[in-house]
Amino acid sequence: MSSYKEFLEEKEKIDRLLQKDYVITKVHENLSGAFVEFTYTKNQEDKVELQILTADARKYFSSIIIANQKKSAVG
Repeated sequence: MSSYKEFLEEKEKIDRLLQKDYVITKVHENLSGAFVEFTYTKNQEDKVELQILTADARKYFSSIIIANQKKSAVG
């Protein structure tokens, strides 16, 4: 599978969780990629963890985290 196709699959997984009102609450990176924890906004006990392998998907979720921090600082 091409790395672009892998990126699109990982991006879709991230976007699907964000659309379902999950937020990124924790990131753990290692040599195998990044493990991103999502928590459901309406039930803090409901958590999902994704392993993100592609560099582009790692940049993508990082940009989401930065955008959310900027929103929090402003509003």
